[in-house]
Amino acid sequence: MSRVHFIGVGGSGMSAVARLTAARGHVVSGSDQRESHYFLALRDAGMDVRIGHDAAYVEGVDTVVISSAVRETNPELARARELGVEVIHRSEALARALDDQRLIAVAGTHGKTTTSAMVAHVLHGAGIDAGFAVGARVFGVEGAVAGGYPGTAGISAVEADESDGSFLRYHPEVAILLNVEPDHLDHYGTVEAMHEAFVQFASDCRVLVACADDAVVMAIAGRAADAGVDVITYGTGEADVVVTDRALVRDGDAFPLHVPVPGAHMRLNAAAAWAAAVAVGADPHRAAGAVSTFAGTGRRYQVRGEVHGVTVVDDYAHHPTEVAALLAAARSTGAKRLVVLFQPALFTRTQLHAAAFGEALSIPDADIVIAGVHGDREDPIPGVTSQSILDAVTPRDGATARVVEDLAEAAATAASLARDGDLVLTVGSGPVTYAADWILDALRERA
Repeated sequence: MSRVHFIGVGGSGMSAVARLTAARGHVVSGSDQRESHYFLALRDAGMDVRIGHDAAYVEGVDTVVISSAVRETNPELARARELGVEVIHRSEALARALDDQRLIAVAGTHGKTTTSAMVAHVLHGAGIDAGFAVGARVFGVEGAVAGGYPGTAGISAVEADESDGSFLRYHPEVAILLNVEPDHLDHYGTVEAMHEAFVQFASDCRVLVACADDAVVMAIAGRAADAGVDVITYGTGEADVVVTDRALVRDGDAFPLHVPVPGAHMRLNAAAAWAAAVAVGADPHRAAGAVSTFAGTGRRYQVRGEVHGVTVVDDYAHHPTEVAALLAAARSTGAKRLVVLFQPALFTRTQLHAAAFGEALSIPDADIVIAGVHGDREDPIPGVTSQSILDAVTPRDGATARVVEDLAEAAATAASLARDGDLVLTVGSGPVTYAADWILDALRERA
């Protein structure tokens, strides 16, 4: 038994790894700058987690776990370096925690969290007590508030993060490749280098479940097949698993499909989860039936509340394709009007995708409020602001769009625009999630 300390333990991904590490019998401690649902769940589970960073926290520990967001100036990390304490990345800690498991690893530019949660849910629905490490709260599994669950079946589903190349540390039995679009070029440098990383990931498994609707994914799958990987494709057109509005069809057999979460992309995610679950032994009929009870994950089209006819939904979408898919799904619910509070994350992503974000937000019958860029681990880039996204928005059919830099003011603006029958969306990977509660509070006060 060793002592393992997590810096930034309150993050969605780190909290899941902390929970799985503790399940292996290690003494886990951690620190973070602020409380979160994940942080409180770890505290409730009896772990020594503290608010604030202090060099003294790493005295006497055997291993320190960090993510790419932890800077070398962090006092705990600096002290660990001085003491010669082992420092490992979150993905390495997860690999150690699951080193005896049959892994299903989910990768792609977007959809990883929902799909990995779907894999876990489908396996549980098929009677397989699978473990998982997911970067969000998974609803419907007891003890999984922090996104990590050890399971007893010797099978685990993990979200494989490509942002810093750490997904290459996994050696899964089954890999899922959802989609591949330009992102995280601050790490890779070029699109070609990013594609090569995905090729390496896809070639290091026994079975690859690949989306036939994505041309880049299919090119990568072809190279994985050349390396001896068994490839199973899924998609709305020609594929091994054909996805329709109501069923999954494979080898002439149709399995009824009902996905409770709105959006065509969710049916594709469900198909990927089903194919992966079947590949590790789940009964295909039970697996398909389990999809209908999927309760979702935190911050993935999560309904946060309703006040006098106004519904507030929070979503993690932070890439233009994700934002476009989210807005299409929201529109399909029949809401009278959308009020969208979007907070772009990372200056590099905003610089690369400003025009695409603007296009995604150019929708009719909507009020668009864009908050200031959440830099997270990055320093500001001169000239890169939310205004560059607004400049690319083309308001349509009565829609409005504006920039409100301060997040609290942006939330107040969104609340003031909402009317009975509207759907309010808080969108982005940063602290915009807190704005959902602020908006609900403002709506209650107004009522």
